[in-house]
Amino acid sequence: MKTFQTSFLIAFLLLIFSGYEGKTQNKTWTLDDCITYALGKNIQVLKADLTSNQNQLYANQSKLNRLPGLNASVSENMNWYKGFDSASGHYGSASGSNATNYGVNSNVTLYNGKKLSTQIKQTELNFQSGKFYSQAVRESVGLNIINAYLQVLYAYESVNNAEKQVESTTKQLALAKERMDLGAIASSDYLQIKSELATEKFTLATAQSQLSTDNVTLEQLIELPVDPNFKISSPNLESLLVQFVNPNSQEVYNLALGIKPEIKNIELTKESTTLNLKIAKADFIPTISMNAGLSSNYSSLNTGSSYNSQLSNTFSPSVGISLSIPIFQKNQVKTNVGLATIAISNAELDVVNAKNLLRKEIEQACTNVTSAWSQYSASLDQMQSSKESYDVTTEKFRVGLLNSVDFLVQKTSLITSESKLLQAKFNLIFSYKVLDFYKGVPLTL
Repeated sequence: MKTFQTSFLIAFLLLIFSGYEGKTQNKTWTLDDCITYALGKNIQVLKADLTSNQNQLYANQSKLNRLPGLNASVSENMNWYKGFDSASGHYGSASGSNATNYGVNSNVTLYNGKKLSTQIKQTELNFQSGKFYSQAVRESVGLNIINAYLQVLYAYESVNNAEKQVESTTKQLALAKERMDLGAIASSDYLQIKSELATEKFTLATAQSQLSTDNVTLEQLIELPVDPNFKISSPNLESLLVQFVNPNSQEVYNLALGIKPEIKNIELTKESTTLNLKIAKADFIPTISMNAGLSSNYSSLNTGSSYNSQLSNTFSPSVGISLSIPIFQKNQVKTNVGLATIAISNAELDVVNAKNLLRKEIEQACTNVTSAWSQYSASLDQMQSSKESYDVTTEKFRVGLLNSVDFLVQKTSLITSESKLLQAKFNLIFSYKVLDFYKGVPLTL
């Protein structure tokens, strides 16, 4: 009976887990699903978030550095000694004593050339800069994912087109077989169509292989273990192709300067670097500090007073102000000032470089949009023309007015046109998404 219960429990658990796994495998992933999942797993995103948390701690600590420090101390000392009898000239037996000391000390910096306040401002800037860096990493991950996502959609459509071609040619081969059996065409015509079918099956196999590869690429990009049942949703992409977009690169650049997190990050980094110069120069200025303390002690050698009485009588508060004047520090402060000045120049160059890079990327993105639209329009016209010619050729071949060679030439032209149109379509969609990326438009399909 006990064995039966155990077996039933194991079977029940297996059923639950298999059902759960099935639900996971049957999930259809949207673009938003992929991006959301990746942002929760991507190492660079997670590290950027950790850096942001670290900067938050530094910012909080810099504010607390203005408060007084407080330390308490307790010490217990034991001493042993032998008394010397001057009359006899001999040392006596060993005896011991103990002493206890209590103390509380506090110290606060009153003035150090605004070094503390500057450090507070710097850590705040670093915290804000880190958040923008984390956002930039997230946007970059999202752009990479939408590229991989579109590659999978492109591979899906390539497979569908190849399957349609195989299906069409299979029917044409059956028709050619009938006509060859009737003596309407030579066996060479039949064999040419059969060879074309073999070629198209190979093309289909290649497309299916590419789809598997692109699926794996997307799964790995979003940090998802490879699953043969992985599939994505197929949104309506035709709505993205309804109008011509002629972007102005300067307008897009001006917009991007105000919204792109990588620009805000580099500008805040430069501002933070500038504060290093003030921090370095503060070491030229005297520092004023204030200290206060409380102390009390007890010694067993003071036999005329009790423990509590000694602590009360030796209770000693103290308050003091100190001034530290830098005189000679082996030129270290001047060196720090010089290094801070160089760092500012480097930071300014980083800002210029980041803006130049952004401008070049936007210029290329705008050019890509224009070129992609031109290619898409030309491919669409070519496709329509090839389709019309193919329809006429197919009818002629069906009634026996055209040989297989001329028919296959026209069919190959149609396949080439379909392939070019499909590639141009996805190239245009991705170029639109890249442009949206720089304009701050959410990455969706």
